[in-house]
Amino acid sequence: MTRGLAYPTRSELLLIMKIACDFKFGMRGLEKGGEVFASSFGSLRHRRSGAEITISCLPVDDRRASDFGLVKIDNAGRLISFSEKPKGVNLTAMHVDTTLLGLSREEAQKKPYIASMGIYVIKKDVLLNLLRCQFPMANDFGCEIIPAAAKECIVKVYIFNDYWEDIGTIRSFLEANLALTDDLPRFSFYDDTRPICTSRRNLPPSMINDSKVMDSIISHGCVLDNCSIEHSVIGLRSHIGSNVSLKDTVMFGADFYEADVERSRLLAEGRVPIGIGENTTIRKCIIDKMHG
Repeated sequence: MTRGLAYPTRSELLLIMKIACDFKFGMRGLEKGGEVFASSFGSLRHRRSGAEITISCLPVDDRRASDFGLVKIDNAGRLISFSEKPKGVNLTAMHVDTTLLGLSREEAQKKPYIASMGIYVIKKDVLLNLLRCQFPMANDFGCEIIPAAAKECIVKVYIFNDYWEDIGTIRSFLEANLALTDDLPRFSFYDDTRPICTSRRNLPPSMINDSKVMDSIISHGCVLDNCSIEHSVIGLRSHIGSNVSLKDTVMFGADFYEADVERSRLLAEGRVPIGIGENTTIRKCIIDKMHG
């Protein structure tokens, strides 16, 4: 059985309520994961709008609309209709004039739907009532709770206008990663105003021997030997052998190194060392992390 965001939220409800009390919060923010986005949420107005539930949304085009929960709003930004991943006539019924969101006429024609980002801000007492009393068996906010809650609660929409991508499918994950290699990427790791916080791994710089690298990102600790890397993202500790050609590929990397002696021994035993072996051509692939 598929379990959405409501299930883990209910499981940790006591902790959530304790944090809300300790820090004098009257609202809780919930985010389901499976996305990458850049935002401080400083412009998200929840209390000031008088909302009991606020849903972060953004305009989307026809191609992607049926992948999301779609909403309709009134002129005050209040939710009046919600449909989870509609198709066919149900999708057409969610078509709206997105110039109301500040889009130009041309942009509105390209993006005539308002999609939920799966990010909610909910008043504490409302959250408690929804999960414990009204929907004690519900597992998903988008499919089950929000559509019904909109009939009784004040549900408003916050229109998000920064970078956001759903990476819940293989294709979208690949495309979002490869987009990082663009000359002017929509999401940048090289911005002092938006630092990236991650674990220190104390790895050496990558070693690139007689190789051709174009429009790519090479992580720390890699060894590239007489290979060609084009429009790709190469993860930590990746070992790429001679005469290898990678294009439009995301390679996760490895958890540890294998010394040259170890690699030679594995090859002599007919086993496969970590990395990409010589004379290999790979196109449009996601190469999972190599654990050994």
